[in-house]
Amino acid sequence: MKIASVHTRVVRAPYRRPFVISSGTSPELISLVVEVRTADGESGFGEASPMTAYTGETLAGLEAALTEHAAPALIGRDPRDLAGAHTAMDAAIRGQHLAKAALDIALHDLAARAAGWPVHLLLGGCVRPRVPTTWVVGLGTVEEMVEEATAYAAKGFTHIKVKGGEDPDLDVGLVRSVRESVPDSVELSLDANEGYDPGTAARTVARLADAGLDLVEQPLPRWDLTGMAALRGGGGVRVMADESMQSPHDALEIVRRGAADVLNIKILKVGGLHRARQVAAVAESAGLAVKIGTMPELGVASLAAAHLAAALPHATVPADLVGPLLVDAEPLAPGAFAGVVDTGWVEVPGGPGLGHEL
Repeated sequence: MKIASVHTRVVRAPYRRPFVISSGTSPELISLVVEVRTADGESGFGEASPMTAYTGETLAGLEAALTEHAAPALIGRDPRDLAGAHTAMDAAIRGQHLAKAALDIALHDLAARAAGWPVHLLLGGCVRPRVPTTWVVGLGTVEEMVEEATAYAAKGFTHIKVKGGEDPDLDVGLVRSVRESVPDSVELSLDANEGYDPGTAARTVARLADAGLDLVEQPLPRWDLTGMAALRGGGGVRVMADESMQSPHDALEIVRRGAADVLNIKILKVGGLHRARQVAAVAESAGLAVKIGTMPELGVASLAAAHLAAALPHATVPADLVGPLLVDAEPLAPGAFAGVVDTGWVEVPGGPGLGHEL
């Protein structure tokens, strides 16, 4: 079995409402879908979605890195040699995690199909046959955000994440209002996307804890691990690293510095499922929980995230599998995500590969 060719296609899906975080706004979810074909006609599919305001990567840059550098390094290789594929891609081009992640997901899909296995068996097994997903509330007015959070908690979502980071006072009021409106059993997190000032973050996080917050995600700039460690040491809420955590090396440094209680592992951000498992091993060795995050992306990459969340015992913070739920019509794996918006749970596919419908 040898890789013969790689093909790409751009897929666009409008958001039901623009997805807004503190670093920018996206009116539509744009993904590059990748198909890796073998000489004997087998295929595997991957996906990467460049949210430029978050990663700094553009669609054109992603496609160029993939088609001109990373993909040619895989031609003629056995698609089941996942570690070797990353060695080859890293030798061909430095960085470019999204391009490598799209190809990595496709290789996992292809290798699992060839074995007749679901992808989670390549990742270690299945400790949970269905995965809870967080509902992510993008920025809006406090009234809009509280209404949305309340509605999805009532549907059965066990974890609600609200976006923040623009105005600490508004964030505190938002958290208090959401906490008063959802059941006590619903875990509540706020993602500041690096938005808080290092000089006032400790006071803000203490106020958020008093308002009923359970988890604060990336309150400080990605480089400020000293500040993140100080916030964690203050207690009150758990601290999760996201933008600070983009590689296994970052994970190790976060552990060394005591800068987080939870690591947010985004498959695209770290370079694919192979690298994500390495990050997860660092977290597990340090006794940290993980959350499987989202950029967000559509059905293929979201299914990869679901398989990873199913395979990791310490993926105890509900995953962010909301990309397919935030768009008007999920184009890549509609069956896998049908009904999830009404329950908050994703059934992990048990057939060969990822379980998409391409």
